Amino acid sequence: MLFTLCSCGGSSTNSFSDSGDTLSLSYAENIQIINYGEYSVVNLSDPWNKGKTLHTYILVPESKQLPDNLPEGTVVRTPLKRAVVATSVHCGLIIDLQKGSSIKGVCDLKYINLPWIQQQCAKGNIAECGSGLAPTLEKIIDIDADAILISPFQNNGGYGRLEELKKPIIEMADYMETSALGRAEWMKFYGMLFGAEEQANAIFKSVETDYNNLKALALTSKTRKSIVIDKKSGSVWYVPGGHSTIGRIIIDANADYPFADNDNSGSIPLPFESVFEKAGDCDLWMLRYGSPQPATLKSLVSEYQGYSQFKAFKEGEVYGCNTETSTFYEDTPFHPDMLLRDFIIIAHPDLKGLGETKYFKKLK
Repeated sequence: MLFTLCSCGGSSTNSFSDSGDTLSLSYAENIQIINYGEYSVVNLSDPWNKGKTLHTYILVPESKQLPDNLPEGTVVRTPLKRAVVATSVHCGLIIDLQKGSSIKGVCDLKYINLPWIQQQCAKGNIAECGSGLAPTLEKIIDIDADAILISPFQNNGGYGRLEELKKPIIEMADYMETSALGRAEWMKFYGMLFGAEEQANAIFKSVETDYNNLKALALTSKTRKSIVIDKKSGSVWYVPGGHSTIGRIIIDANADYPFADNDNSGSIPLPFESVFEKAGDCDLWMLRYGSPQPATLKSLVSEYQGYSQFKAFKEGEVYGCNTETSTFYEDTPFHPDMLLRDFIIIAHPDLKGLGETKYFKKLK
């Protein structure tokens, strides 16, 4: 296999080595991992351009001498020890992998609902590096980061001055996977980056087992309800696509999703009228919001009068997840079983023994 791919930050090579062993991934579609003994090649597919490559990484343990003949890609010496992490999602996972001490910088600190991160930043052990869209280069230089972990987005046009640092930029495109377990399986790659492969494999195995057991349980329910997700943001309503992880979780919860026939794995910006036309009769309305105070039916309709026309609103079947006071974004991307449990509890009240919901609470 010949890798003739662009690199983004870090050192790069362009030769070819002997064939290696491909790691078997059961769910992830946009990542390929090949072990060559002295190094591993991680190939990320471009989720926005089918058949193209987003990035190729060459992971070489720091304990080994850099091989002379490497395929082309961004060289990353592992394990990472001084990483800048731009998202709360991945901060949560790295802590889960017991490698929190490797986080030396974070972005958008005010949105990270992880007490340990907040405490370490207050003590000066972790630097606040500004916005995830435009990290502060001076801070990254000061902490001598060995890699910058950042979420890419479509047509972002590159990373500007970050690329001048010549540090590996790890593009964390896991959120574009088309299944919840597919996204969660990316933790195997992140485990390799931080020297926590065994921990990552063990966590994923547990998540996979719990998720599939819950999915099977949902199919035993005698009810099947429909669900509409989230609410307007400005002038549009960002609806999860039918192939998005949250769209697929709804289906796995044995519920109907009005946008299931959409093949987008990201979000679709739609006007309120379009959402209401297709989802106005949904049995349940589950929305995420960020607020110091819990949302209520009254506060919801005060935001936009049109919400009162939804069937779920009229029947009092509205459930909210306050992302400002919960760890929804830190937990669920890599522990989708937790979110699936919430959906099943709400959509299938006939199934007993699942306990209380963790994230979504009925609005009063």
